[in-house]
Amino acid sequence: MKLFDVYPLYNINIVKGDGCKVWDENGTEYLDLYGGHAVISIGHAHPHYTAMISNQVAKLGFYSNSVINKLQQEVAERLGKISGYEDYNLFLINSGAEANENALKLASFYNGRTKIVSFNKAFHGRTSLAVEATHNPSIIAPINNNGHVTYLPLNDMEAMKQELSKGDTCAVIIEGIQGVGGIKIPTTEFMQELRKACSETGTILILDEIQSGYGRSGKFFAHQYNDIKPDLITVAKGIGNGFPMAGVLISPMFKPVYGQLGTTFGGNHLACSAALAVMDVIEQENLIENAKVVGNYLLEELKKFPQIKEVRGRGLMIGLEFEEPIKELRSRLIYDEHVFTGASGTNVLRLLPPLCLTMEEAEDFLARFKKVL
Repeated sequence: MKLFDVYPLYNINIVKGDGCKVWDENGTEYLDLYGGHAVISIGHAHPHYTAMISNQVAKLGFYSNSVINKLQQEVAERLGKISGYEDYNLFLINSGAEANENALKLASFYNGRTKIVSFNKAFHGRTSLAVEATHNPSIIAPINNNGHVTYLPLNDMEAMKQELSKGDTCAVIIEGIQGVGGIKIPTTEFMQELRKACSETGTILILDEIQSGYGRSGKFFAHQYNDIKPDLITVAKGIGNGFPMAGVLISPMFKPVYGQLGTTFGGNHLACSAALAVMDVIEQENLIENAKVVGNYLLEELKKFPQIKEVRGRGLMIGLEFEEPIKELRSRLIYDEHVFTGASGTNVLRLLPPLCLTMEEAEDFLARFKKVL
């Protein structure tokens, strides 16, 4: 049997990692400024993280959600405190697409509506119920939206207000910072008016913080720059530092009902141990502040490169837009300078390094980047 060939792959076999560095099977060292789509939050193979998972798997890796799992309760309490959402509830699942599916389901249960509003170039998962609002023809559109998803221009106040004023929208789903869409940032004015419009029309506001959350922006959630509180927040990627895990933070306005949501593997014992280890390290090593300081340094230094059309981002979520396609540039970074980066579309280079990136590693990247430019 062969793998189903839907991903273009670089001919590099990574076998080991440590912090912000990885090594291939030949012993070549690479600087990781992508972290597997913002998944690696506290760095590769962090000793506290690996110890907690090892200790847990030696006792119990998984058991059914039909019995009490005190680790889940501990994750909920810790996440509430570290994020500033102690009065919210938590539902644990396995992936970002599932998190958004469950958020949309809760929204529809709440107000009985089915229409969803999202924004051009947004990305909320690849499954049939999750919303994928993109104009990129290389991305396959959702197969079951049945015309119930309306896509609006990001930061277009009038278009948003006009759409919500119809009173038939179930939920608006928006990213704290667009990831796949090229690191586009909603303005504070837009986010505050969106919150107000949702409240006035009985529309549920869902903040997708799957890429932009967990400290990546320099705050725990990117929407916290806008001084708003959404009704539902979805998290994944960095929550488990590579272990599949996701969650929905749920406002007290939603009342739980037995059988309302379900999951097989969500919040299993290993996943919870991974999540607790991540929060331990984020707090103990002050990684949110580190993301802000090192990220701001990178943003300012990258703006000095005349070859870059535009530099966008917050913290360690950075997009570099070029006039020309960046495919060759990205390949040269990997093969010539041994730096992993990401891409958004054809012209945007994405930087999503682990939050433990040091100032010295940032300077190292800038020197290597200058060479390929």
